[in-house]
Amino acid sequence: MARATTIPILGGLLCLLAAQAAHGQTAWKVTSPDGNVTMAVRLADPGRVADYPAGKVRLYYEVQCKGRTVLPLSPLGITRDDQGFVDGLRFVSAGRVRTIDETYTMLHGKRKVCRDHANEQTLTFENPNGARLELVLRAYDDGVAFRYRFPESSDRVCTVLSEASGFRLPAGGKVWAHPYDKAGQYTPAYETYWVDGVPVGTASSNEEGWAFPLLFCTPDGARWGLLTEAAVDGSYCGSHLSQPASDGVHRLLFPAEGEGNDTGSVEPSWTPPWTTPWRVVIVGDTLAPIVESDLVTHLNPPSMVEDTGWIEPGRASWSWLSDHDSPQDHDKLRTFIDLAAEMGWEYSLIDANWNIMKNGTIHDLIAHANDKGIGLMLWYNSGGPHNYVTEQPRGTMDLRQVRRHEFRRLRDWGIKGVKVDFFQSDKQNIIQLYHDILKDAAEFQIMVNFHGCTLPRGWSRTYPHLMTMEAVRGAECYSFDRSFTNYAPMHNTVIPFTRNVVGPMDYTPVMFDDNVYKHITTNAHELALSIVFESGWLHFADRVSAYRDLDKVPKQFLKTVPVTWDETKFVAGEPGQFVVLARRHGDRWYLGGINGEESERAVKVALPFLDDNARYVTLMIGDGKMPRRFNVVTPPAVSGDEAGPFSSVKGLTSQDFMELRFSPYGGFVAVLDPVR
Repeated sequence: MARATTIPILGGLLCLLAAQAAHGQTAWKVTSPDGNVTMAVRLADPGRVADYPAGKVRLYYEVQCKGRTVLPLSPLGITRDDQGFVDGLRFVSAGRVRTIDETYTMLHGKRKVCRDHANEQTLTFENPNGARLELVLRAYDDGVAFRYRFPESSDRVCTVLSEASGFRLPAGGKVWAHPYDKAGQYTPAYETYWVDGVPVGTASSNEEGWAFPLLFCTPDGARWGLLTEAAVDGSYCGSHLSQPASDGVHRLLFPAEGEGNDTGSVEPSWTPPWTTPWRVVIVGDTLAPIVESDLVTHLNPPSMVEDTGWIEPGRASWSWLSDHDSPQDHDKLRTFIDLAAEMGWEYSLIDANWNIMKNGTIHDLIAHANDKGIGLMLWYNSGGPHNYVTEQPRGTMDLRQVRRHEFRRLRDWGIKGVKVDFFQSDKQNIIQLYHDILKDAAEFQIMVNFHGCTLPRGWSRTYPHLMTMEAVRGAECYSFDRSFTNYAPMHNTVIPFTRNVVGPMDYTPVMFDDNVYKHITTNAHELALSIVFESGWLHFADRVSAYRDLDKVPKQFLKTVPVTWDETKFVAGEPGQFVVLARRHGDRWYLGGINGEESERAVKVALPFLDDNARYVTLMIGDGKMPRRFNVVTPPAVSGDEAGPFSSVKGLTSQDFMELRFSPYGGFVAVLDPVR
């Protein structure tokens, strides 16, 4: 039986004012199925907490993992234009604890088969006007989530003015986060620079505060947490975190007025009954539960696509990063289609302004791609009045009838997917646009990639044809950001613990040549990004010659590297320093590791995830003697000086260790094949 009950909490940080609450009940908790994670809710006056003054009874919550506090006492509450649900709340009832235990399949992501296993309880409160608010709580083995529900039906459209919801980070802990964007021509787009382990309470460099997700640890490093949100649908806006108040509390904030070229409302509106998105805290006593978590997808509705046979994750060539004008040139694009065919990749992406192509037409390219067996994806501007970016095609995605006409045309052409760019807003009207695009694309069997976009909130479960999203400062920055050269190595080791935790990430990795600004990561580091980063579509961003001229073994690796995974395991690492991940495709394990620091690094990693009944022969590609060269160890592995940075790895078992040495800003990939 699931272990989750509603009981009074004794002790703790405050004296509960039982006499002020109906039925004498002022505290509740829901516990995860394994008993290790709890979310406790209290209706009390604990004194001053951040910007909550003393002398008022209000709702608070706290989160514990294995008996240790991860989030100390943090505020709850929500305010509508017609009703407030912050002060004067009275407890009405606590629903029975409901155990959720279901499995579902993902076509791409960290694992194929996901288990959504949690305990859920709904607490009902009443404000002084008699209006009711439900607080829905869930506890998973790797975290907690909560959301508000207005259960009473109404003909009146209501507006949420603000949420009092906050996250009180542990004093003395550290934070990995990036600032929420100021509204601008290309922002917000979740592409600001990450900070690397700054003290809790540090202010963002932007007055708008911090973006989701935010990673933090307790002062002793014994507990980790990641804050984000999930299941943001068209009835609400996307949110972010305020600058820290006293006691390290970050409040939930709505988008800025200027987002989306000043279109749309800041506050969300809907007709009750109405449910807000989930507020999510992923927790663990190591980083493994954070990196491996599927909690964000668990919290989203099941797939709305019944027949998914047309949805095919895969690899793609992409011309724009190495030559910005190439999408307007038939002859240049043709060479990238040829590259995809030579490498065995499934797709080629045709980027902005393909509708004003010279030296041929899009139909010429479609015919050539068909001859080569390559699927094409086409770029689109999402605007619309919500952006003033001029790249074409534009004006086809924001209006439903026009959008559906365009998708019908693409289906008839045989186009496999679209890349829709430049959304520049987290307001409700743009969140609704994302969902509208996805619903219509599904009807016409068009896969989708969002760029210049918001953060993934688990939508790939509901819309399995949502293959990837940008929302990251990716490799394209080598073409316009001089500082990215020195920033990228550290950045690459932070995002597996943060951005890529919450959904697929179109970083456009694996660049061996230099662009406008060079990369200081080694070629083995670049190769490893194909494993370390997860995306349903993996866009290879370099020049044609960069892949054609590769050494035989790295080239063969890129020909066969998968993008779908049956399982993902965190192996080793610290954000900002290094990371090693393992992903399984069928019986074969792929390991990828990168070093984010300027010094060499030696790492010894265990392999408990391997099949106990098998031995594994291993191909390893690591750093050569020069940063732009590889060292290859093929089965049977050699020992001694010839092994380079790797020890002999022939016949590895689940009881063995791998001893690795990274060059400065280096990396490696390994392919482990079972021999039973």
